[in-house]
Amino acid sequence: MHRHRELCERAVDSLEIAAGLEAHGVTDRTAARYRHRDVFSLAEELFARVPGMAGEPAAPGTAQEPVVVLSTAAGDIQTRAAWSLRALLPGAACLATLVSLRLTDGVLGGEARLAIGSGGALLAFIGLALALRNGPLSTDGRATGAANLYGCWLLGYALYGEALLHQVLSGGPEGPWAITPAPLLGLAVAVAPAAWCAHLFSVHAHHKLNGSRALEEFAAGVRPLLFGAVAFFLCVVTGLLYLAGLGTGGGAPVGAAGLGVLLLLARLLTVHGFPGPAATGLAAACAVEAAAPALVLAGRLPGLHPVARPVDALVAAAGAGAVPAVACGAAALGLLTTATVALSRASAHTAD
Repeated sequence: MHRHRELCERAVDSLEIAAGLEAHGVTDRTAARYRHRDVFSLAEELFARVPGMAGEPAAPGTAQEPVVVLSTAAGDIQTRAAWSLRALLPGAACLATLVSLRLTDGVLGGEARLAIGSGGALLAFIGLALALRNGPLSTDGRATGAANLYGCWLLGYALYGEALLHQVLSGGPEGPWAITPAPLLGLAVAVAPAAWCAHLFSVHAHHKLNGSRALEEFAAGVRPLLFGAVAFFLCVVTGLLYLAGLGTGGGAPVGAAGLGVLLLLARLLTVHGFPGPAATGLAAACAVEAAAPALVLAGRLPGLHPVARPVDALVAAAGAGAVPAVACGAAALGLLTTATVALSRASAHTAD
């Protein structure tokens, strides 16, 4: 009680104490030494015995009054509708831009079409910023600037990376790089499904926390929720990328689908208080994508031809899209492993 007094005094319920104890390394086995069956039972006694939120007398005239719930069911629906609409903004901006460019093909000059494309990209990024500021994808300032830069790099490679790698392999780079709009369109539209996957995962994880009586029980119940959310999003983003490819003439969506899952997992980890591993996963994917053209260029130097062979073999076997698929897929698998451990802890779900 003395060691965790500050935690207990500021806690609003026993679940917050249980999560705090777990974050400090207290397990069910530790609780057994204090003659409690689990951490939840120990937290209930601490919440009851330590003076704090539970022990403070209520103000006169309010002791018997019911708690006023500010967030009613109607308010919750309005809130969900608000962040859902904001999550649709990036996809709507990208779709409107591509339609405008398609309709003005051969009608407007290059400068006018460039202005349309630049304005659409700006609107898409503004919409993305609004979608990430509030709602289930909001990090409340926990996201690092480096992670944002890594995300921009990965999106930029999705647009230009394959064309750049083709030019480097053919002796370039020379001239302008061709743009591949399908990945950006599919990922922009997928922001809304990502927000709903994050929301449903958080809601059901809270329900599991309220109904669990042991940390192992909670962890065992949360892992299937995480796998289900990731698998559902993978199916949705793959379908959206396929449709985007049909509309724009894009290629296989494997690399972009891996990028979408990687961004979702990085965001989930950041939202729940683990920005470090999220940034590390994004940085690893960036490093692999940057290494591919760098190795090809280095292979042109005398005596360094072997360093380019792995990239040559990968592209020859599966095309230039295999590089982002390997980079983002491996990074996403690593973040999924990290999230399986980190997001199955009760302390990851008390500050949402």
